[in-house]
Amino acid sequence: MARKLTMDRWLVGVVLLLTLFGLVMVYSASVMLALDRTGGSTRFLFKQAVATALGLGLLYLATRFDYRYLRHTAVIWSLLGVCLVLLIWVLAGDSRWLNFGAFSFQPSELTKLVLLIYLADLLVRKGDQLREFRGFLVPCLAMLTLFCTLILMTPDLGTAVTIMLITMCLFFMAGVPKRSLAALTALGAMAVVALAWVSPYRWRRMISFLYPELDPQGAGYQSTQSLTAVGSGGISGSGLGQSSQKLFFLPEAHTDFIFAVVGEELGLLGCIMLLAAFLVLLWRGVRVAVRAPEPFGAYLAAGVTLSLVLQAFINMGVVLALLPTKGLTLPFVSYGGSSLLVSLAAAGLALNVSQHAN
Repeated sequence: MARKLTMDRWLVGVVLLLTLFGLVMVYSASVMLALDRTGGSTRFLFKQAVATALGLGLLYLATRFDYRYLRHTAVIWSLLGVCLVLLIWVLAGDSRWLNFGAFSFQPSELTKLVLLIYLADLLVRKGDQLREFRGFLVPCLAMLTLFCTLILMTPDLGTAVTIMLITMCLFFMAGVPKRSLAALTALGAMAVVALAWVSPYRWRRMISFLYPELDPQGAGYQSTQSLTAVGSGGISGSGLGQSSQKLFFLPEAHTDFIFAVVGEELGLLGCIMLLAAFLVLLWRGVRVAVRAPEPFGAYLAAGVTLSLVLQAFINMGVVLALLPTKGLTLPFVSYGGSSLLVSLAAAGLALNVSQHAN
């Protein structure tokens, strides 16, 4: 008799809790902005709720097929082709989003997930060539360079850096030689510094990160205001909906800096609980990867988990002025349909692997 497929309940629970919490915080952080722009208080909440419904549908669909189907060459190359077309399409515009009426989509979010699938398959197929520069690293790095370059041109340095970090983690997991990892890490760090150097606004962000007091009303404004929000929350916060920094003091309060609103309204306790939720996500995701029935499932579950958790930690680090400002959302929590759709679809793939786990 075939074994009944069951998903990891802890993983399901933490994803749903984070998504529900995100709806509450998006409404709290955006209500005044919505009133100012549209005269109604629920515009951003409505769009996020629609994205949530669609995302949960994608999560469900992502659990209803055998994830090993993604290893088919035609599937992988079709997905890469779609991402390539979307990235070129968005470069023809003047922003990193493709607009469809009242809704928009960010192709770099989808590209990040598709590259994870590509990497997971490549690590399995080239498992006996991990120490060979031509056999493994050249084709892998060529593909990553192509897509990361297009993402950087949108411009979106944060997503490109996240992809590089996840790649290094998967390489380490697969057993790529330490010398190669060290060389790639050094090369990536130099590339990031070079990109910041040649881009005035990125360089200002870097300088404001190191010396925020030099320009508190300019490049250092977001970091200063986010620290003010988190610091004013104290232990238990000012109360849900009672943030003062979201009243047009803190830019992007409902998107990239929503963690600052969490800190102000729910205090240190709320921040710790949110951090704990992502640690549970990390724990269960790693557990799924360890128990996966074969390497592709292990790499896929690990990549998806690291993608969500690393992005969350980077977002929190930016809000707490521990990292330079980047345009990265807090997965499941920040306002943004593209991020939410892809995050829930990615979680669905991890849950798919969990159904087959030993």
